[in-house]
Amino acid sequence: MNNAKRIWRAIVFLGIIFVGIAPRARGQERDSTVGLSSRKFVHGVKAEVRPEYIFQTHSFLEGDNPEGKLIRGAFSYHLKYFLRYRPGSVAARAYGDVYQGIGFGYYTFGEPRLLGDPLAFYLFQGARVARFSPRVSFHYEWNLGLSAGWKTFNTYDNPYNKIIGSKVNAYINANFYLRWQLSPGVSLTSGITVSHFSNGNTAIPNAGLNTIGGNFGVECNFHRKDDLKPLQANDASSCRPFRRHVSYDFVFFGSWHSQGIKTADGLSPSPESYPVFGFNFTPMYNAGYKLRFGMSLDGTYDGGANLYTEYDVYGQIDKSQIVRPPLGEQFALGLSGRVEYVMPFFTVGIGLGTNFIGKGDLSMFYQMLTLKIAMSQTSFLHVGYNLRDFHDPNFLMLGIGFRLNSKSFAF
Repeated sequence: MNNAKRIWRAIVFLGIIFVGIAPRARGQERDSTVGLSSRKFVHGVKAEVRPEYIFQTHSFLEGDNPEGKLIRGAFSYHLKYFLRYRPGSVAARAYGDVYQGIGFGYYTFGEPRLLGDPLAFYLFQGARVARFSPRVSFHYEWNLGLSAGWKTFNTYDNPYNKIIGSKVNAYINANFYLRWQLSPGVSLTSGITVSHFSNGNTAIPNAGLNTIGGNFGVECNFHRKDDLKPLQANDASSCRPFRRHVSYDFVFFGSWHSQGIKTADGLSPSPESYPVFGFNFTPMYNAGYKLRFGMSLDGTYDGGANLYTEYDVYGQIDKSQIVRPPLGEQFALGLSGRVEYVMPFFTVGIGLGTNFIGKGDLSMFYQMLTLKIAMSQTSFLHVGYNLRDFHDPNFLMLGIGFRLNSKSFAF
């Protein structure tokens, strides 16, 4: 029952985000070809199958499990609903035939008793990278959402599974594929796909699961007759020159994470999760429709930083044994370089930084992967993942942001 509730909450949450932002974007766009069609988007659906290989990153996958089996293969089925700008419209020209939507996937790993058969619910966005001919083009797509229905680590029932510690996990995916257009409404797709499942360090264990494989699909676009008229119009408009400028992003985030506790014998898992709060102030130079970069001042309070115990620990640590440091040793201030790929609705960013104020656990080189979901021209939802040294998970960054000096580029 709990899993069902989580699944429906995930569906409702992702649906509210997608349905909520679409009308705002429709209201902001003014295409010069609007007289040719009364609607801004073409609706569509896509079905995919993905045979995948599981990276052998843990002994559990290599046969160290009650079944004594290698867990190497994954297979998934996906159904997606999307919106794309009308073919030939100025927005489609500026952003490379961009599309976005909400998707559902079913995964099986061949061992339901050990890993489960999880369901994934996600937002996605993609666009054209290159066109080889009028009917053949190369595209990318990312997926970001939640997966539920996992069989997790359990001391008694599933003690060897040290890779999945939560019944609900984050789902991150990237696709690169060729698109063969059979007609204006129907296309075939094939390419490669890479996926990652983990809980963002919100619970231990959290080794995660990574896959790579093929992606094969059928795409249907539900055009009306006048949706294709911009392609036939001789006076189809081109993009306006971009007005370069500097904008300022303020982000406030919070989350929770598990932590290894320093003991006399090394590190032991924490008995509870600890809160994380922070902010980012990021002046960004907007170099074009798709590119934004700058520097960020990053402040963090980590309630799990620099905890320790002086006891010899054999097994689970008791909360009463944990020594908390002075409050100042759980604050950090850092500088990071940021680069963002800007598209309608969504902005994907990466960051590399280091704390110049911070002791012990907080004296570190950190990396960030972020997604900003536009709610208006000046506000956005923020979802991020913070890493240490490119491989150690730190915490999720879930919050809200505001943008000053944001320029509107209505078409």
